[in-house]
Amino acid sequence: MNAVLSNGSADGAVSEARCVLVVDDEPSMRLALTESLRRNGYAVVQATNGQEAIDRIATSKPWLVLTDLKMPRSGGLDVVKEVKRRCPSTHVVVMTAYGTVETAVEAMKCGAIDYLLKPFATEHLEQVLIQLEAESNGGPDVSAVLTSSRPMLGEDPAMAKVLALAEGVAMSQATVLVQGESGTGKELLARFIHSRSPRGHRPFIAVNCAALPDGLLESELFGHERGAFTGALVKKIGKFEMAHNGTILLDEISEMNLGLQAKLLRVLQEREVDRIGGREPVQVNIRVLATTNRSLRQEVEQGRFREDLYYRLNVFPITLPPLRERPSDIPVLARHFVRATAARNGLAVPPLSDAALAVLLRRQWKGNVRELENAVERAVLLAGGEGIEPQHVTMEEPVMAGSPSVPSNTTAPSTAGSLWEMERDLIMQTLDRVKGNRTHAAKALGISIRTLRNKLREYRELGHQLPILSSTPKAGC
Repeated sequence: MNAVLSNGSADGAVSEARCVLVVDDEPSMRLALTESLRRNGYAVVQATNGQEAIDRIATSKPWLVLTDLKMPRSGGLDVVKEVKRRCPSTHVVVMTAYGTVETAVEAMKCGAIDYLLKPFATEHLEQVLIQLEAESNGGPDVSAVLTSSRPMLGEDPAMAKVLALAEGVAMSQATVLVQGESGTGKELLARFIHSRSPRGHRPFIAVNCAALPDGLLESELFGHERGAFTGALVKKIGKFEMAHNGTILLDEISEMNLGLQAKLLRVLQEREVDRIGGREPVQVNIRVLATTNRSLRQEVEQGRFREDLYYRLNVFPITLPPLRERPSDIPVLARHFVRATAARNGLAVPPLSDAALAVLLRRQWKGNVRELENAVERAVLLAGGEGIEPQHVTMEEPVMAGSPSVPSNTTAPSTAGSLWEMERDLIMQTLDRVKGNRTHAAKALGISIRTLRNKLREYRELGHQLPILSSTPKAGC
């Protein structure tokens, strides 16, 4: 992030440290925010409640106030109002839990520029800071933004073309479909498009369509009224409503089932949401971005994705090239990850030897930038502050203690087969052992349920017979 926050200083520190007033009654939250902000070159003043924050505004003259909403002795709304009354040029960002989003929207009406939904990753705070610095400094360099929190770019001409497309479409209201293999940085590109758009100071709400079961995903997207179903004890605001006046990202849209696709199509057409159990639709003003690691055209042809929804999403497609097609970016990204890992772990930045870099350049990187980041982090930790050599970046796959074992009443995968066949056999045997329960199988195999689902789909398409599957625990599993 320092590339954006440095204001041109050579050492990456903020040339004139901006003051941030952190207001939260939770000590652990104040400490975490303070450490993150100071690490990125900001001066930090803390307050434990709203009244203390109001008292400190005049003396600290903060550039940004980062305040919780629910606190004793004057809440966040009072802080927002008082800050804008005393220091109209000071930015205010509010923090809130999911249950108080409506209050956050009210805070924005009072002058707050954005809100963060607790719990949030430091990357989300950094994106807000990047946007504020961009406004203060007349706009950051494109590559600086995208290499700020989770780098994915470099100097390759293919990525320059992608950036040009993204920046060109950012100012429009067009729906953008970002396509690319897993690990190429699709969500980061979507965040960049949002940050460069007229909605950049408004909410950015990301929904991973592959991470939630279908029933829960519907409630997360569209919300529900109190009493709409068993367990619906309070009204829930859905992600579309949270993104009102901002941007919603539908991550891995190809994983959404056909029933939800139909409801999504109506939202895109009518710009209104029907909460589960609701009586009247709710109007929403949103921009929609979507990502996929599959070909949606092929998904349509195979009957797994609605054709009408495909055309609604495919207004402006952007495809991210895999890392193996832009090897000139590997040195840039690798060195950045070395610095980031060293800083995160309190280590001196180790030099990356030419021999180690040569090893990295020979790899195919099927997991793309994410795989490179993991490999570099491992190398930095193995090097222990010393120079990174080939042995630190040469990947071995040792058998870990506690790894899933093959039951004695089954036949172990043949070592004579290919790695693909061995993987398939292990997955099938594990599913058989847990009576077809995908959740238990994924846990036993040490992979995500989405990865397992993708593997099973691949086997099914190739004509392999699968066991009867379930997603819920069975007796005896």
